[in-house]
Amino acid sequence: MWPLDPCRKEVLRFAVSCRVLTLMLQALSNAIIPDHHAEAFSPPRLAPSGSVDQLVEGLLSGLSHWDAEHFLFIAEHGYLPANVFLAAGYSEALFALLTFSAMGQLERGRSWTSGLLFALATGVRSNGLVNIGFLVHSQCQGFFSSLMVLSPLRPLLKLIGSVFLSVLALGLPFALFQYYAYTQFCLPHSAHPIPKPLLQLAVDKGYQITEGNKPPWCSWQLPLVYSYIQDIYWNVGFLRYYELKQVPNFLLAAPVAILVVWATWTYVITHPWLCLTLGMRRNKNSETQEKPDPGFLSPRVFVYLVHAAALLLFGGLYMHVQVLTRFLGSSTPIVYWFPAHLLQDQEPLLRSLETVPWKPLAGDSPAGQKVPRNSIMGLLYNWKTCSLVTQCILGYFLTYWLLGLLLHCNFLPWT
Repeated sequence: MWPLDPCRKEVLRFAVSCRVLTLMLQALSNAIIPDHHAEAFSPPRLAPSGSVDQLVEGLLSGLSHWDAEHFLFIAEHGYLPANVFLAAGYSEALFALLTFSAMGQLERGRSWTSGLLFALATGVRSNGLVNIGFLVHSQCQGFFSSLMVLSPLRPLLKLIGSVFLSVLALGLPFALFQYYAYTQFCLPHSAHPIPKPLLQLAVDKGYQITEGNKPPWCSWQLPLVYSYIQDIYWNVGFLRYYELKQVPNFLLAAPVAILVVWATWTYVITHPWLCLTLGMRRNKNSETQEKPDPGFLSPRVFVYLVHAAALLLFGGLYMHVQVLTRFLGSSTPIVYWFPAHLLQDQEPLLRSLETVPWKPLAGDSPAGQKVPRNSIMGLLYNWKTCSLVTQCILGYFLTYWLLGLLLHCNFLPWT
């Protein structure tokens, strides 16, 4: 059983410790630092709070700001017309769980389980639609492999059927949500009644409600409420965010963008032929047998890298760039794999110290250096002796984590 694996136990222990520390720090910063009066969505409380509600709100209210207000409101009232992110009440945490679990199942050859998890992920966040690429790429690999032993007709039919089922499974949750929105806004007498305080909030904020005139998107040939909301309320579109006043937000997104670009370049120059053949062949001579590269440079990473690069390209051109970090961090493991690859490849301390936490320390370890069981903690303990790359990577992750807690929990601009 994997819980008995000492390496995984250490990862689990470290992850739980970080999450507990995150909850403690957000409660402390929320209690000490007064909230900023931001012009953000803040619905009225319709029901009196009990003692337990007040206790929970006092301990965790720092995680209910910005977009979390929308998600918590939806959880309480449903999709009404007034319509450190992996810990707050955002959808990224659940999306990351479903997406990464689906990827793991696909790596184990469990395509049906993977497809189900990918479909559930799409039901949580619409950008899960691009995960169709993982299923299609896996099916194409199986198709080309089968051509060596079978006639092409049967594998081709199987490929077409598999692709059709993948598109149907992952597209269905998105289509159902669009249909639900259409019934609420575009069909008469189908919406749920709205409490008066929420109606007043909609009037004050200028929100579209179902009791008024039909919104323009109802008459579109393809009525997609999501496209309308992004265009009208969020000003999302091609290069719309490229304004001088948004330079701080571009700087905020720069580190994760640099990581993905660096990862892409490193992989492409290592496997040019693999990239040209879309991950199907490693070299021109198909008979040449080479030992696969381990870790990040493995041929199996190709599809993950294409996925990450596509998300970065779309996010950088169309989205509010300050959300790129949580957008990529909840969608692709590349933002975690590549920093780990850099640490293993360019940090001498990791090569001079024992990095396996359950083995005793080697006798020739550098003198005067503390070596805890966790290699990341070992690097932090010996910060001054770490390489520049290590200091930049760990410094970025720590700074983003701490600043995110302090700013987000007090309605300061960190969304």
